[in-house]
Amino acid sequence: MKIFVFLFFGLLLSTFACGNLYAQNITIILLRHAEKDASASANKADPELTVEGQKRAERLVETVKKYQPEQIFSTIFRRTRATVTPLAENLNPDYRLQIQFYDYEELEDFAKRLLKLKAKSVVVVGHNTTTPELANLLIKQDKYQPLDDSEYNKIWIIKIRKNKIEDKVIQY
Repeated sequence: MKIFVFLFFGLLLSTFACGNLYAQNITIILLRHAEKDASASANKADPELTVEGQKRAERLVETVKKYQPEQIFSTIFRRTRATVTPLAENLNPDYRLQIQFYDYEELEDFAKRLLKLKAKSVVVVGHNTTTPELANLLIKQDKYQPLDDSEYNKIWIIKIRKNKIEDKVIQY
């Protein structure tokens, strides 16, 4: 009888340990950087945002404020950092959020890292190909395709609540 009870509780504990990957409650907000400078004089490898892109970055604050992000992630490029800088500076009146960097070439590892966070809400800014790919990794489906090079207005909202995943795309 003692062996049966021991085995039962061991099985129960291992079930909780394995099933807890999505047990947290987190909202992950994914977006592509705002409009980049594609003019002939722009830095081709690491361009700045256009004036339109800067305005979109400022609108991002109001768009995602209701989700109360606690952390912000960006690739190292100027255009991604500039997209979330107004959010980092203006989301909380008491302090500036630090922008953390991730490697866009290691999306599978980054997706796993996001799923282990203790934060309730995070923002991740990436690129036209990597943002939909990261969304697919998080929802474990091949649902989203790369964005056209001219698309800058989509935001993926991925909510994970006790092993249930909801995803939607909004425009801003």
